[in-house]
Amino acid sequence: MLRDTQGLEVTTNSPEAVGAINQFADQLLGYGNRPEIILSAVEADPTSVLANTHAAALHLFAENGSAASEAEPYLQAARQQLANANQREKLYFSAIESWAQAEVDRALVYHEQLAEQFPRDLVSVQIGQYHYFNLGQSQGLLQLIEKVLPANRENHYIHGMLAFGLEQCHRLDEAEVAGRRATEMNRQDPWAHHAVAHVMETQGRLDEGIAWMESLADTWENCGTFYTHNWWHVALYYLDREDLQSALRVYDRHVWGRACKEYSQCQIDAIALLLRLELRGVEVGNRWQEISAYLSNRLHEHVLPFLDLQYLYALARSGQDEQATEMLKSLQTYAAQAKPYIRPAWAEVAAPMARGLVAHARGDWSTASAEIQTALPRLQEIGGSHAQRDLFEQVYLDTLLRLEHNAQARVMLEKRARTRNQIPAIQRALATTYQKSGLQDAAEQAARRAEELSRR
Repeated sequence: MLRDTQGLEVTTNSPEAVGAINQFADQLLGYGNRPEIILSAVEADPTSVLANTHAAALHLFAENGSAASEAEPYLQAARQQLANANQREKLYFSAIESWAQAEVDRALVYHEQLAEQFPRDLVSVQIGQYHYFNLGQSQGLLQLIEKVLPANRENHYIHGMLAFGLEQCHRLDEAEVAGRRATEMNRQDPWAHHAVAHVMETQGRLDEGIAWMESLADTWENCGTFYTHNWWHVALYYLDREDLQSALRVYDRHVWGRACKEYSQCQIDAIALLLRLELRGVEVGNRWQEISAYLSNRLHEHVLPFLDLQYLYALARSGQDEQATEMLKSLQTYAAQAKPYIRPAWAEVAAPMARGLVAHARGDWSTASAEIQTALPRLQEIGGSHAQRDLFEQVYLDTLLRLEHNAQARVMLEKRARTRNQIPAIQRALATTYQKSGLQDAAEQAARRAEELSRR
């Protein structure tokens, strides 16, 4: 019986298989560009339950309609050897098999058991975090990490994961401490960089955020698709600083320009940034059409509501009206038939949001406002981070401003200004709504504040 670098037993007699399993864990936890190394483990020992189950997980991370079918041969190979596996491997297999069967709630039961019995299994922990994140369950995401923290304090990955969990639970100061600690332990930890970026973005610390991320950007060259996501965060800082050309340059060079254009997360980073650019008045040319060319196979996938909403917007915004209509109809049909544990998120949140986003992309501001307003209070249920979901609030705010619903817009803008008082665009929009509401003194004060911030 051999052991991996975490001291956990692996049922194999092949040192080569264990070596590839160790490399896969580092690639997954470090968001590297070679996670397919796990296939070398399968080649070294085709009977390894752990290697085959990891290979299945790799395919499921693709987040596309064929992921489950591509994972199945590896699950079948693992299933045939399950009697010879140890308890950890059996639990992990059950978790990944449940994921493949779209029973994520059941998968999380197994990941929780693994955390209790084998707290050094950080691959299982990361996948559990991924599921909690996609279900919008921030507290579960954090608690899973806290459960295994005592057994892993010397591991920088755990502090990066802890940082993100804390940030998603609004414990920003603690999150920054944990993220910086992870980075001090290992400068090449993009997830830790990302967690600190979330804190600074939430607090409107724009110059600090740019300096933090760009000082670490050289380490992202060995990342896979997470390269584009960390640069996406850099672009958000430039947007809020009103350096729109720098934000567009990041889009062209580092987001869509370096994207794996068939991969879900790269696609939604590009879509979300392009929409934010347009909301700030940037002419984006034919960039919507460039993205939508890669979305025709997404119409009936319905892997995650958070993904679907952005695919749908891009199709509608790029003029692919038939595809957008087909996808919207398919989404609503799926929402009504989804598994019970996710049906409310799809039917009661994603479906109205989808209708609202299509309406916004087509310039139907009244429909967009009404539909998005229905979904906003429960938006966390569709998954994504606070920073990512903020896009939908920005779209709603855009509809209010276009419709001159000034009282509602003012409430939203004042709330945003309280937490992010360094953003000139918020102050400028406040000045406009105050002016239209007859609040002249407040309008002048907000306009002065916007001007001061713009000069910094």
